[in-house]
Amino acid sequence: MLITPGKLLATINTPEDLRRLDKTKLPQVCDELRQFIIDNVSVYGGHFGASLGVVELTVALHYIFNTPDDQLIWDVGHQAYGHKILTGRRDKFHTNRFYGGLSGFPKRRESPYDAFGVGHSSTSISAALGMAVASQLQNQMHRHHIAVIGDGAMTAGEAFEGMNHAGATNSNLLIVLNDNCMSIDPNVGALKEYLTDITTSHTYNRVKDEVWNLLGKMSTFGKSAQEIVSKVEAGMKATLLKSSNLFESLNLRYFGPIDGHDIDHMTSVLEDLKNIPGPKLLHCVTVKGKGYGPAEKDQTKWHAPGLFDKVTGEIKKKVYETPQPPKYQDVFGHTLVELAQANERIVGVTPAMPSGSSMNLMMKAIPERAFDVGIAEQHAVTFSAGMATRGEVVFCNIYSTFMQRAYDQVIHDVCIQELPVVFCLDRAGFAGADGPTHHGAYDIAFMRCIPNMIVASPMNEKELRNMMFTAASDTIQSGKQAFTIRYPRGEGVMPNWRTPFEEIPVGKGRMVQDGEGVAILTFGPIGNYAVKASAMLEKEGLRPAHFDMRFAKPLDEVLLHTIFQRFDRVLTVEDGCLQGGFGSAVLEFMVDHGYAARVKRLGIPDAIVEHGEQIELHRECGFDPEGIAEAVRELMFAGSSVRI
Repeated sequence: MLITPGKLLATINTPEDLRRLDKTKLPQVCDELRQFIIDNVSVYGGHFGASLGVVELTVALHYIFNTPDDQLIWDVGHQAYGHKILTGRRDKFHTNRFYGGLSGFPKRRESPYDAFGVGHSSTSISAALGMAVASQLQNQMHRHHIAVIGDGAMTAGEAFEGMNHAGATNSNLLIVLNDNCMSIDPNVGALKEYLTDITTSHTYNRVKDEVWNLLGKMSTFGKSAQEIVSKVEAGMKATLLKSSNLFESLNLRYFGPIDGHDIDHMTSVLEDLKNIPGPKLLHCVTVKGKGYGPAEKDQTKWHAPGLFDKVTGEIKKKVYETPQPPKYQDVFGHTLVELAQANERIVGVTPAMPSGSSMNLMMKAIPERAFDVGIAEQHAVTFSAGMATRGEVVFCNIYSTFMQRAYDQVIHDVCIQELPVVFCLDRAGFAGADGPTHHGAYDIAFMRCIPNMIVASPMNEKELRNMMFTAASDTIQSGKQAFTIRYPRGEGVMPNWRTPFEEIPVGKGRMVQDGEGVAILTFGPIGNYAVKASAMLEKEGLRPAHFDMRFAKPLDEVLLHTIFQRFDRVLTVEDGCLQGGFGSAVLEFMVDHGYAARVKRLGIPDAIVEHGEQIELHRECGFDPEGIAEAVRELMFAGSSVRI
């Protein structure tokens, strides 16, 4: 079902069309754009509240700046739906986040208006500054470079690194701080309190009014931008703004705060800022979910609500006749609370993903021992290491894709120092509709190559509970190794998942099914596909053996010796990159011990795999149940494979 745009929005195929409109038409454009987003996301799903909150800002930026010649960079990209709709993708917007359709994030290959590909937070300032400096080097001083960054993303170190560098340049850079007190969950930390002080301070707001009154007189009195800036700066200094403003102290001219939903004022301000040279920051105060009541009231819930009834606000959920398995993240959250209630040394850490990781369950049950450190993965890991030095049992939960940002800290601050931090990597493997910026493709490879690191993955919810129990045990915590547990996005396979805890011997796999001809070695929940494949093959009279290895490091060498002594046809399956992953570890074992089996590896290829449902991506890469069954057939009929 195609969504029909409003009368005015239907005429806007590019920002050039938008710029031809009279300024008085912009409120109508905003209303129609907001409604088009609501209509589409309610039917097709996707991120929601973030884009609603920047509708006016999106329209104003494309109206005032000459995009794509002027470079517009959206941080993270959750908020870029309006941008996509205004830049030639309106009629394809219903394919957003679907297999083969538009990406849910800005993507350079998708449109010239997407100046920089994003997905992870806090990259926009550095990228925009790089573009601005390049424009200077190329004598293209007419170009403007705008980074739109939320107050949540501003908490990450890279944002401060970018601002610190920008303040030492004369680059034509505008940082737009979209301040709504939210990332996915409510923001935390001193920066949030600081921005709240600015937006509520009578002094700051008095200065703000003086600034914009002066700027508003630019065209009226014909004064130069330099004169106005001089007066503005003097006024700031007179009210001690210069000495007390964080951004001014970084040599960024600060303007604001202004109402991010006042389109008329917004366009006037942006027009004025075009004439002010050097790096500067505009502070806009917005409401996440603006214009849709339920989303304004519960901003975390409506970050990405799934399908919903736009009239009633009821989020549509599937109705099942029988109990369904829980999400792996919820098994983690409930199990962590259970373990922490039995062991007062257990603490939890997450970088701004309490809801996404289900760490919020511990934050509610035992708030003094659960920490949201903001969008700061590097800090999360070293903070965890610091607590581990004092004997705390630390469960540091980070999405696999975001753990990439803290790799140095894992090596330098945890493993070199022989600290038993427990890393729980959520969204391991294909992340689904969020696409390549969010796929957890590389953690097996990059974790297993580090000394003093255990790498494990559960095949089901029971195994996840037992791995967490094992990681918190005295056996592990009295040792010198960190412990990584990876698990995927989405549901498990066990409706009755609350099983008694059992400690698992580290490096010990298990046989799921005995068989002949081919040995299937799986790592993690992808092993459940092998179970389905085996059931398909059994109807054909084929019965491969299946082993759930559980550990990519250390490998179960006793079990592997048994396997390679019995089978000369081996299939490895993992939801991770083939280069350096679990299958590579098995090959290394085989070569090191002089075996000569035919080994086929299934996993994520050496390519950027785009977005889609997880099963669609597994099928594309050949390790869905049918792909596994076909690989077994190929090996099975390649010759006799059982040694008598």
